[in-house]
Amino acid sequence: MQKLQKDYPHEKLVGFFYDPNIHPYSEYKLRFLDVQRSCKKLGIDLIEGEYDFEEWIKAVKGLEKEPEKGLRCEVCFDKRFEGAAHKALELGQKTFTTTLLVSPLKSQEQLKKSGDLFEQKHGIKFLAPDYRSGGGSQDQSRVTKEQQLYRQDYCGCLFGLTMQREQQNRLMDEMFSPISGDILPASIEERLNFYQHRIDLEEKDISYKIQKHKFLNYRIFSSRLIKNKTNLIPSYTLSYSTLARKKAQGRIEFEHEDVHYFNREEIRFISLEHFNLLSQQKYKTIQELIFNPISYEKEHQVRFKITHSHQDLSPIVVVEHIPEGKLTYELDAKVYEDTKEQLVIF
Repeated sequence: MQKLQKDYPHEKLVGFFYDPNIHPYSEYKLRFLDVQRSCKKLGIDLIEGEYDFEEWIKAVKGLEKEPEKGLRCEVCFDKRFEGAAHKALELGQKTFTTTLLVSPLKSQEQLKKSGDLFEQKHGIKFLAPDYRSGGGSQDQSRVTKEQQLYRQDYCGCLFGLTMQREQQNRLMDEMFSPISGDILPASIEERLNFYQHRIDLEEKDISYKIQKHKFLNYRIFSSRLIKNKTNLIPSYTLSYSTLARKKAQGRIEFEHEDVHYFNREEIRFISLEHFNLLSQQKYKTIQELIFNPISYEKEHQVRFKITHSHQDLSPIVVVEHIPEGKLTYELDAKVYEDTKEQLVIF
């Protein structure tokens, strides 16, 4: 956008953010937030297009397995160029272009092909400057660091993300959204709050730096507790609980200081009453705890009070009443290395 301002000093630039391909919606909001910030800094008007994700899904149906720069990308460009061309005509503009041209992951030839087709169809000129060559990519990296822009690590497309994470052998944790609405560590929702906070700091003229740090992240897929093979017992599994074989059968063997020890896989049970005591809460049912849990930080404090260790990964299960008899506990969860942003405020 800075290059366009320099090369077309007498043109009024209008930004049009039309990205129904971005998924999930929280990632869309995060990227739009950062574009708003850039446009505000550069004095460029910004219009938000419709987030018609369902229509985009229909448009790329059957192309889900297409690789990056394949036919799905072409259909995606066509749909978004159509929207951009109509918006430009509506505003009385005679030319349009796209910031996708500077992306090293996109084909400039593919973009030019789509843009030229719409120039012929609508009579609106498509500009395709090559700002990547001649040190452009290095300039882009420099500006990104200087302005501390949000750097997404996937194009935004659900299908592209799926293939990318499979190739990286990484958990696709972007798709995790707990029924409680709780904000998970290093989640898109956490980043959204983070980047909004940095805008608040800028408005108050407070200096800061964005620094990344490594940590052990955690996601739980599912867990359940069954008595006598058929009776499902309401239960809540504390974060950072892991079970290598995802399933354990046995009985509670003994109790010490209100913690009940299973005879398999280092599993521990505590009553809801004891959980309330440790967390200083007043939950009446497990369902209430599931839909309105305490924060991850407070859960870690509860875990430490039980295990006296910051490295413990033993399953800790909260139940309303400690069950007797033969139990089956199932847990599918993952601990993995990850990075997250941190604000250093001066």
